[in-house]
Amino acid sequence: MVNLQRLESCYQQARDTLLEARHQAGHWEGELSASALSTATAISALSLVRSHAPLEDRRDLLDPERLDELIERGTRYLLSQQNEDGGWGDTTLSYSNIATSMLAVSALTLAGCEKEHRSQLEAAEGYLESEGRVEGLKQRFGEDKTFAVPILTNAALAGLADWRDVSPLPFELGCVPQSLFRLMRMPVVSYAIPALVAIGQARYFHRSPRNPFTWLVRRLAIRRSRRLLRRMQPESGGYLEATPLTSFVVMSLASIGQVTSEVTVAGVQFLDKSMRDNGSWPIDTNLATWITSLSLKALDNGGEDLSGLDCLDWLLQCQHRERHPFTAASPGGWGWTDLSGAVPDCDDTPAALLAIDAWRRGAGCDDASGLQIDTAAAAGLRWVLSLQNRDGGWPTFCRGWGRLPFDRSGTDLSAHVLSAIQAWWDDLDRLQIKTTHCRHAVERGFSYLQDQQQADGSWLPLWFGNQDNPGDENPVFGTARVLRAYLSWDRMADPAAQRGLDWLAEQVNPDGGWGGGPAVVNISGQPTVSTVEETALVVETLVGAWPLEQYQDIAVQGIEWLLDAVETGRYLQSAPIGFYFAKLWYHERLYPLIFTVAALGRAVTMLSDEQLNDIEGF
Repeated sequence: MVNLQRLESCYQQARDTLLEARHQAGHWEGELSASALSTATAISALSLVRSHAPLEDRRDLLDPERLDELIERGTRYLLSQQNEDGGWGDTTLSYSNIATSMLAVSALTLAGCEKEHRSQLEAAEGYLESEGRVEGLKQRFGEDKTFAVPILTNAALAGLADWRDVSPLPFELGCVPQSLFRLMRMPVVSYAIPALVAIGQARYFHRSPRNPFTWLVRRLAIRRSRRLLRRMQPESGGYLEATPLTSFVVMSLASIGQVTSEVTVAGVQFLDKSMRDNGSWPIDTNLATWITSLSLKALDNGGEDLSGLDCLDWLLQCQHRERHPFTAASPGGWGWTDLSGAVPDCDDTPAALLAIDAWRRGAGCDDASGLQIDTAAAAGLRWVLSLQNRDGGWPTFCRGWGRLPFDRSGTDLSAHVLSAIQAWWDDLDRLQIKTTHCRHAVERGFSYLQDQQQADGSWLPLWFGNQDNPGDENPVFGTARVLRAYLSWDRMADPAAQRGLDWLAEQVNPDGGWGGGPAVVNISGQPTVSTVEETALVVETLVGAWPLEQYQDIAVQGIEWLLDAVETGRYLQSAPIGFYFAKLWYHERLYPLIFTVAALGRAVTMLSDEQLNDIEGF
């Protein structure tokens, strides 16, 4: 039985907590989890800077004592995160994996910890051996070398891998004008340029190509491609605001004698500023734009009037108004943060479009604000429409080859875009966007989703994972996200949607929630079955499908689980979430809170007094 008064009370508690979590400027920033992976790369970069820079040059980079302090504090944190099996996971809630463990051992080696921490390093070596070392790493990432090559570069710099294991990267592509990449529909190449150039040059320096023509071409491209690195570096010094990418660039340049270059200096300063008080580094600086958009939409689910919140100007200012120097992306999209290293993408953009739509519907939205919102929405919609891939789906950052995570269509992204288009559907004429064009894009999008549905009725997302599932996949998240698109377009009678709902209902855990696994613990430190994030996502979806009676009992179970989570404080407990195509793990402090508000808000709105009269159990 669900008591409506209890439901409203728990929603109000979660809502108030979310509003209290705002930054003083009115938006939300959240807090990403500490990352052993990020910390390891930062230690390696700073250690190589220290070992390759004469004392007098170190002062141009960072105070020598501060440099030593960063390395020492980082190593202490990293050593504290070693698991019982000798390996490291990405976060405190993550299982050991070959990638992070190899990075950790490389970092501790470069920091000079072999003697003082011999026993821990021996245990780590045992773990690496059990996981197959280099071959195990290559197997983890398969054909995609996006992360395998940087990790192997780090290992080679530490003497733990042979340079022959590091694939030579064609850094001369950095000299190719971005306009040519756009013309050839290869913008994904421009996205990878910082790593391509820095790591490629390190490989060239430490093991030159045998082909004399290749050697000459790359020799001639060195200076020009290095200049490009600086032009693409954001004001913060951190590429993508990400510690790993910035660290890979810094360590590569330091190893080839570029320790005092402008790029290295700016990268070191970024690492200095982004270290946490506990000696760790997060996977990224923050997800402020993403978190703010999700928070606003969650409050909208509960019928909140968003026009009273003072974050509209901030969110609109996060929209990219110029061609991006990093990815060459056209204006109109939103990235995950308001910081200079953000890149517009096809998840944050629909999230922002949904948020400003909710804001526009507020009673306090005046004509001036409405015009601002319309202008931003028109640009954002045109931006996402331009990114639709040939298969009908939407990629993360750019159209391209359709093979890499950067440009490969994702079901979660495509569903998010479809929901955003629907939110603005009745306004297309006012925004001067052709309805026929949008209708064609929508139909292609749903065809893509239908093609991607698994045999069991589920959908697999690109960006959210579950480390307890085979292949780190998270069909619970993917299916819940896709069904939201079907709900928004009133397509629940579609056979694909019915199969998806059936599958989702069958995945309920004995405790009434969804998701989870052995790595997730409750506030008492004991393993739990379900996670707040996944349960809330499913509840929000099932409540949206409430008129379908066969799913009401399951929805009630999920609501009860969330209500208990709020009353016991478990709704604030984050769980590991895979990103970067589910091979990197992080958790975000506000995710469980935001998702809980969204789910309970939807329940309060949908299950009003009028609607509950004829529903048994209320």
